[in-house]
Amino acid sequence: MNREQLQQCVALGEDSARQFKADVRNADSLASDLVAFSNGAGGVILIGVADDRTIPGLTPEDVHRVNQLIGNAATQHMRSPVCPKTENVAVGEGRVVIVLTIPDGIDKPYFDRNGVIWLKSGADKRRINSKEELRRFFQFADQFHADELPTKAGLDRIDWDRFAVFLRDVHGQVVPKTETDRLRLLQNMNLATVAGTINLAGVLLFAKEPELIKPSFVLKAISFPGTTVADSNYDDSEDFSGPLPVIFQNSMAFIKRNLRKVQAGRSVNAPGKPEIPLPVFEELLVNALIHRDYLIEAPIRLFVFRDRIELVSPGHLPNNLTVEKIRAGNSNIRNPILASYVAKGMLPYHGIGSGIKRALDDWPDIAFTDDRDGCLFTATVQRKEAKSSLKSSLKSSLKSSGKTDAQILLMLSENPHMTIPEMAASLEITTRGVRKQIASLKIQNRLRRVGPDKGGHWEIIDKNG
Repeated sequence: MNREQLQQCVALGEDSARQFKADVRNADSLASDLVAFSNGAGGVILIGVADDRTIPGLTPEDVHRVNQLIGNAATQHMRSPVCPKTENVAVGEGRVVIVLTIPDGIDKPYFDRNGVIWLKSGADKRRINSKEELRRFFQFADQFHADELPTKAGLDRIDWDRFAVFLRDVHGQVVPKTETDRLRLLQNMNLATVAGTINLAGVLLFAKEPELIKPSFVLKAISFPGTTVADSNYDDSEDFSGPLPVIFQNSMAFIKRNLRKVQAGRSVNAPGKPEIPLPVFEELLVNALIHRDYLIEAPIRLFVFRDRIELVSPGHLPNNLTVEKIRAGNSNIRNPILASYVAKGMLPYHGIGSGIKRALDDWPDIAFTDDRDGCLFTATVQRKEAKSSLKSSLKSSLKSSGKTDAQILLMLSENPHMTIPEMAASLEITTRGVRKQIASLKIQNRLRRVGPDKGGHWEIIDKNG
């Protein structure tokens, strides 16, 4: 890095990957920063740069002292030790800035010598404060997975008839006679713990009435006549429990009976076909059941609206996955035991990372919202007939009024992911003008934002719904 590149880097300010320090004199304090960066995706500390982005630099004596302190902090004040890289950049008048680069850690979790695990939080850092957050971080670091967590259920809670069919069909074996042999078999199949209880995967796949053991891990489905959950009435509602294959089958039946049928041929007697191909929902349901975050005690929710169908899963996308990456076919297995049993035929399975792509191939009009603040992932499948009717209504409104708010609604009906600068450029007005119109539409309850600013989408509220 040269001086010009350093100035460009400083001009960007601090963020989760970049931090400024005018000087460092405390090895423990520096170690906590090294821990936070190592537990994240790595980053850079610019030593000799003040918080206000001025660059006082360090003297040669300071450089010698700071380098010694860096070595102590990285090896003696944190566990496991790390090997950061340092680079000196001259900034004039015999002074330099130390560019301290910390790599993405390969031995997570890292902690300081007091046993505190630090994480980056924007430009700052914070410590892990709860047992649930600690579990989630260990899952993120691939140290353990939620589906292998122990439960209090014993072997008597296994549905041995269901298990016997699976064992016969997949492995060509029969269930052992003795309890000792049955436990050993379940342990070898990653369905039971060393202590002799069933783990979460065993409960979700083969337990009798798993909802009595884990009441939150069910699926709640509601069909509304309109376009919002604020509707006081509903057309259909049901809670689905049982092993995951049963939840899948019953949820698919709910979707089938709430989908419209469209004429399949020219004859009036031709059997109707679902308005949206059923494999779309098979892929999305499998994805929700297998890849949801089972550290969150909450159900999966299925909402059928007049203009769309939403599948809401607890937990945002894991690790560094983004909506763009899953659309491209990338994946990250959050629950490897469950995924391995799905691959053996317990649920429809077509290969890791292919489910979302297959759903999009069958029905491109699917929006995905990764809500990291709310810890939710939502798949929204648009229903064409209602969407077409809404667009027609909006076009009619635009034709009669010509107002900017009608133009905004029409654009967002065609592209719910459109940004405010993109709308401003299309309308040839300022971003401030667009924000004013959007604020007005929200007050009129005609438009709302679903999910965060980055990764969310706009939703038009159909007054006719």
